[in-house]
Amino acid sequence: MDQAATGDLSIAVLLPCYNEAATIASVVRGFRLALPTARIFVYDNNSTDGTALAAMLAGAEVRRERRQGKGHVVRRMFADIDADIYVMADGDGTYAPDDAEELIRTLLTERVDMVVGTRRGVHDDAGRQGHAAGNRLFNILYRQMFGPDFSDIFSGYRAFTRRYVKSFPAVSGGFEIETEMSVHASRLKLPVAELELNYGRRPEGSFSKLSTFRDGFRILRMFAMLMKETRPFIFFGLIAAALFASGSLLSIPVLVEYFETGLVPRMPTWMLSLALVSLSSVALTAGVILDSVARGRNEMLRLAYLNQPDRLSERDSVTPSVTTASSASGTRAA
Repeated sequence: MDQAATGDLSIAVLLPCYNEAATIASVVRGFRLALPTARIFVYDNNSTDGTALAAMLAGAEVRRERRQGKGHVVRRMFADIDADIYVMADGDGTYAPDDAEELIRTLLTERVDMVVGTRRGVHDDAGRQGHAAGNRLFNILYRQMFGPDFSDIFSGYRAFTRRYVKSFPAVSGGFEIETEMSVHASRLKLPVAELELNYGRRPEGSFSKLSTFRDGFRILRMFAMLMKETRPFIFFGLIAAALFASGSLLSIPVLVEYFETGLVPRMPTWMLSLALVSLSSVALTAGVILDSVARGRNEMLRLAYLNQPDRLSERDSVTPSVTTASSASGTRAA
């Protein structure tokens, strides 16, 4: 990407890594060629295979996060690094560094705060059928719960503005961090875009850290937590409806017997049904109150977002013009 495309905007490439010695050097070199003016940061998450050394020898600035988990690494990266544009990718070689300039160009021309590089063919190349099925299920669930903004919430290839990065709370600790990123944009109604990109396979000697059931459960738990925090009226309303329905079903035979005989022989069942109906009222009241609290938190997050300087708006007079290394070489070859 030439200097005319970004003007005086600073770019940071963020690569969270755990045991990626087999691929990290080629990834770092790829980003150095694709974004020669960018600073490349590799955050080593307690690797034991020489990842940090390989990244350093390839020219990256290497830092360490001792809390295990991608979410902890992302939180540290976003807090430590100051830039105008951030590009985040994985160190496993599945994302092409050459696509970074297209992500940045989309960020600039579309005037959005986050561009997600959706993975072309991810359901075919997910490695295990469990991962592919999980991708489909969670993306459908996300659209039902939080809106239709994203079609691939688990993509790790993204570009952000400073406004997004410095207003993102980042509370999750593991691979569910991508879900939290998407929800943050959806809840604040931030401008976002998607860009379909090729998704590669890991090279021989590189292994996935994902666990189908463990990480799937953690993501599902994150869905529930984010639903509770961002849409509490619906969350507690569903609980209230379930409690009310259970209490009503339990009370029907008791009431039928009472109207027929005038007696209530099944007193424990009747008391349980009354307790469930009462709890449903409590849950509904909690949902109403917490909905007001959530609205206030959204307003605070929105103000924190607006309080960040918008460097992209300050360069409106600069017209993005990208010249890729590959196109330049192609011109020379012609």
